[in-house]
Amino acid sequence: MILLDTHIWVWWIQTDERLTDKQRYWLKKHQPGGLGVSVISCWEVAKLAEYNRLELSYPIAEWMDYALVQPGIRLLDLTPRIAVESTRLPGTFHRDPADQIIVATARLYDCPLLTVDAKILNYPHVKTLPLPDHESQA
Repeated sequence: MILLDTHIWVWWIQTDERLTDKQRYWLKKHQPGGLGVSVISCWEVAKLAEYNRLELSYPIAEWMDYALVQPGIRLLDLTPRIAVESTRLPGTFHRDPADQIIVATARLYDCPLLTVDAKILNYPHVKTLPLPDHESQA
């Protein structure tokens, strides 16, 4: 299983052109073993839709229902252990609580994270899937 960062999950579901060939390769390769989505990503998508910062192809409740039953998608709960781990990440990590939970989830499931977030890609204490240098974003 791999864990999808929120933007990767949204791009995958919406067949967004920002999803690169390399990212599509990782998604297809790992789809049979599971594409993990943290429940915090559901919250992030709902909040982005609420603030009109994300345009979805369906109303949020319908989009969420659709997005969570796609082949390979595996919803990962926010457990007390993940909550605690998110506050004890080793080294220095930025203060975004959703990113902290996503990173803690990847660490506890011992699975690589697919993201273009440079802050996560540059954090040495989580496994990520390699992307060409020009694909990481700040």
